[in-house]
Amino acid sequence: MTGLILSSIVIVWVAYMLAKKFKPQGVLLTAGVLLMIFAVVFDIGRILPAKQSTGFIGFDIFAALKGLMSDRLAGLGLTIMSIGGFVRYMEKCGANRALVEVSTYPLKFMKSPMLVLMMGYTVGHMVDIFVPSHAGLSLLLMLTLYPILVKAGINKLTAVTIIATAKFTDIGPISSNAILAAHTAGLDPVVYFLKWQMPVVIAPIFIVGIAHYFIQPWWERREALAGIQDVGTDKEPAGERPPLIYAILPTLPLVLVIVFCPLVVTSIKMDVISAMLICTMVSMLFEIVRLRDLRLVMDNIMTFFEGMGTQFVVVVSLVICAETFGMGLVKIGAVDTLIQGAQSAGFGLKAMVFIISIIMVASSFLMGSGNASFFAFASLAPNIAASLKVESVLILLPMEITSGFGRCMSPITPAIVAIAGIAGVSPFQVAKRCAIPVALGLIANMISTYVIFL
Repeated sequence: MTGLILSSIVIVWVAYMLAKKFKPQGVLLTAGVLLMIFAVVFDIGRILPAKQSTGFIGFDIFAALKGLMSDRLAGLGLTIMSIGGFVRYMEKCGANRALVEVSTYPLKFMKSPMLVLMMGYTVGHMVDIFVPSHAGLSLLLMLTLYPILVKAGINKLTAVTIIATAKFTDIGPISSNAILAAHTAGLDPVVYFLKWQMPVVIAPIFIVGIAHYFIQPWWERREALAGIQDVGTDKEPAGERPPLIYAILPTLPLVLVIVFCPLVVTSIKMDVISAMLICTMVSMLFEIVRLRDLRLVMDNIMTFFEGMGTQFVVVVSLVICAETFGMGLVKIGAVDTLIQGAQSAGFGLKAMVFIISIIMVASSFLMGSGNASFFAFASLAPNIAASLKVESVLILLPMEITSGFGRCMSPITPAIVAIAGIAGVSPFQVAKRCAIPVALGLIANMISTYVIFL
């Protein structure tokens, strides 16, 4: 109970600081370290296993933080940075502009911008299965889909909101959350995806799409009456338009990731980072042929690394700090206390699933990360399932799915921060616009879970 009380105090402080528009990185990092200090001082939990301990419990906090940073920088962080670098290079060479010129031609035959919007939403969810990173997918869609939506006359905030919710369901056999859930449940990831994930996400995806269709125009009218202007930027480079064949360059990474995924070509493996590097080199060859200036092409590649650095500062740092906060909540035993309290109260499976889902949504919202919340709490599922005498997948499934809902309503979610920055709009405005559709999707998901599996 002490851990829960201390956690509540820290959470209130975090909410207050974020409301005052303090940088979320500093707030979340401080809160996470503070929670771990409390865990040590009040002897609530151990920071590191005995074999990994530094020998001084105070230093263990920073050793744990070092391990977290190492894992994220080498994995998710590098993925996000490589995509950010490729996005910047596409801007520099003008490929984004070429893509807009080519892609908007068919849109001339569509009379309704909202039809274009719904097509974009559908594309986003189709690609979701093949790209495991929320931030990665969002950045890819900002590169390929966002210019098309804006060119079609869609409000920039609306376009960014659609992209932000393209991965509110964290599904697919190559999703890190899904892989962890399948492993913990003793299932093959493909089986987990087809048998467990797919049946419960179809209704939410449909409901959120319909909600967008009606709610986003409502937000536009409301903001117009309030005098809030659409101040986003197109991010289209000025100057000479490159050849239209450059339009294929921004789409190449997506093609590689989809074609060489476990569901299509199984004999060849392709990760997002490799796809970005390959396509950057291909783009350099295009530039050499077009510009016939080797020095200029070699100099321009620095924009790739500048883009990587920007993503580290804006996005990866937030991932690390959010997961530090999540680690603090786990080490101090706050979530354990809540779940154990629910168990001792004699709640059945349906009530427990509801409670766990709400905890996961709240945790993902506060951390701005579905990965951080699910990674932190997934290990609790087998014990909860055992106490209820059910399969652990019945606990893991709602935990894993709902972790994606919370992050899509959080203004500190790295993906939302990143794409809002690209569009030049406020992440708080994006999160606000996501809230109603995602909340309706959450209700649809819970109903689907209860009807199909419970």
